[in-house]
Amino acid sequence: MKFDSPLFDRIRVKPSKDRRPKTGGPVCEWHGCKEKGTHRAPKGRGRENERWHFCLEHVRDYNQSYNFFAGMNDAAVMAYQKDALTGHRPTWKMGTGKGTVRPDFQASGVHGDPFGFFAEGVRAEEKKRAEAARPVRNAERKALDTLGLEVGATNAEVKARFKELVKRHHPDANGGDRSTEDRLVEIIQSYNYLKSVGFA
Repeated sequence: MKFDSPLFDRIRVKPSKDRRPKTGGPVCEWHGCKEKGTHRAPKGRGRENERWHFCLEHVRDYNQSYNFFAGMNDAAVMAYQKDALTGHRPTWKMGTGKGTVRPDFQASGVHGDPFGFFAEGVRAEEKKRAEAARPVRNAERKALDTLGLEVGATNAEVKARFKELVKRHHPDANGGDRSTEDRLVEIIQSYNYLKSVGFA
């Protein structure tokens, strides 16, 4: 749009916020000062969430003389700085912590392993027990029977048996003979079902 256009001076854009200067607000808390307290300054150790309101001149004076560690001896300052490394949270030496041992580790005798890095064997045993305790459905029984496996077969056994049967009954392995094609379809369907319920 051209600046000399008759439409140019008719365009009005509403400002995104009220740009008029605010008249209220805190007054500078410096003794005897009547300026606006536009700048905030911390009140000190033990009152971290509280702030003073100062004008620019007095906040500069306050910041130059501010000392967070005022009134503390050297040992207390060193202890504070050491605790600051851990965010002022308690810490213990390795193996002496006050944490509790998970119940599954207490039962298995594996202690001091909160993330379970050394308990793979324990988990594998628990998984086997859970699978053994799980009731076997008739469809699973039939699928395992189609593959020629017992009810307690593992995932690895199911996968190995499936590969063996596919190699045996596939038409390409039998010189193009399609007589075992129906048996191959049953094997594939059984394997797919077992895969869908958690085997293989």
